[in-house]
Amino acid sequence: MTIFVKLLLAHLIGDFLLQPNSWVVHKEEYKAKSKYLYVHVLLHFGVTMLLLWDWTFWKIALFIMVSHYSIDVLKLYVTPLFKHANIPFFLDQLLHLIVLYCCAYYTNLWPHTVSLFEKIDWALVTTAFFVTFPAAIIMGKILERMSGQIAMDHESLPNAGKYIGIIERLFVLIFIVLGNWASIGLLITAKSVFRFNDLKDSNNRKLTEYILIGTLTSFGLAIVAGLIYSMIKI
Repeated sequence: MTIFVKLLLAHLIGDFLLQPNSWVVHKEEYKAKSKYLYVHVLLHFGVTMLLLWDWTFWKIALFIMVSHYSIDVLKLYVTPLFKHANIPFFLDQLLHLIVLYCCAYYTNLWPHTVSLFEKIDWALVTTAFFVTFPAAIIMGKILERMSGQIAMDHESLPNAGKYIGIIERLFVLIFIVLGNWASIGLLITAKSVFRFNDLKDSNNRKLTEYILIGTLTSFGLAIVAGLIYSMIKI
């Protein structure tokens, strides 16, 4: 585990701390011909060796450097094929993490991977998934008739409400799993404070009721899901 953590830290430092945005722009323009691409992968090798502090790991550091170069080059050439640039970004990071994991546990890769899967709390995974998009769809069905009666006089980010609801329900679930019910109250208070200006300026009773019903429904679904999970684990 210590080796994996060090490799992960080296990756985070190399990819996010020691890579200025100007380098990223230069790589996107010149791709494999960019000088910063090679500086970038050499920095990864140096930071990895520095954190491991053991020359016997030089082969691992070298493999990480070569694989990092290959993944980055692949990303540079396939990114224009995607409508959303964030997709290849996350795929790129996932591939890097897989390489780091394989390097850290290459001596017992299969047994260690199997043991990790055996430790997964599938009930928690299912509950967490439920409070995201399934709960959002359920809320949409519940509030569908009401939403048509609300006149929106302000612009909003696309799907902002859905993602805010998903995040808040995940927080509620985390607090329930940790047994920290007081934090749920703080979360409701914080959301109320942020919503206060909208409600005050609009002076719209229907909007106020709609937001209140939506908030209580969102928190209620997360709480019920969290309680069911807690009962299953008893």
